[in-house]
Amino acid sequence: MYFLIDGENLDATLGVNILGRAPRGEERPRWDRVLDFDPWRDEPSEDDSLSGLFFLNATQKIATSFVQALTAIGWRPLLLTSEDPEVKVVDRGIQRTLEAIAQTKPGTDIVLGSHDADYLPQIEELLAAGHRVAVLCFREFLSTSLAALQDQGLTIIDLEYDVHAFNQPLSRIHVMDVEEFDPLEFI
Repeated sequence: MYFLIDGENLDATLGVNILGRAPRGEERPRWDRVLDFDPWRDEPSEDDSLSGLFFLNATQKIATSFVQALTAIGWRPLLLTSEDPEVKVVDRGIQRTLEAIAQTKPGTDIVLGSHDADYLPQIEELLAAGHRVAVLCFREFLSTSLAALQDQGLTIIDLEYDVHAFNQPLSRIHVMDVEEFDPLEFI
């Protein structure tokens, strides 16, 4: 299984859309929990190996301590840059990785951490080829184009509600099943 994380996209969504400011360290996901999460844990897998690839834009300053922390918990940070300022380096790196998996790793499971529709063609290709593919996101901010792929087998995983990747609840507005609704959380 490959975990491919669009670090910019997830961090920006958390900061801009949920918190309304830059997240503090204690408000960011616990990436060790993400790497331990298996969306298909109840289903048989052809391969038990796991590779966590964390894509970061290194065009500007990167927090070395964050890169070291990712490495220490088992992630492989990929620091990408380009001479062309128009190139979205993280998106392009993930697109190329998804294409390489489609060409060389039949049957491999993929979890993509992003909300971005820029990966739509690659995900469609992987699903059509029989790969199990999941998108890790904040469900309410997922591109509608990606969400529509559920009919083709795409699994959608919520970073907070499914993975429990945060130490404290985020202030999000979301649809809740009335039977799971706990009024004590709101009073």
